[in-house]
Amino acid sequence: MARWFITAGMILVILGTIIHFAPWTISWFGKLPGDIRIETEKGVFFMPLASMLVISVILSILIGILKRF
Repeated sequence: MARWFITAGMILVILGTIIHFAPWTISWFGKLPGDIRIETEKGVFFMPLASMLVISVILSILIGILKRF
């Protein structure tokens, strides 16, 4: 279990570094067709359906590849 925590921590550090130094790499998140954004005077409702679907597919492929090793 410790191995998974270390791996997850390393992934989060890498992702945080990418977001900090190269924010344009994830500028597509929330702007795909299918993402819902409703703005009113009282607030904003945002549900990134298409973006989360893309991330889910990518993670599923990566996990499938990692399980083979």
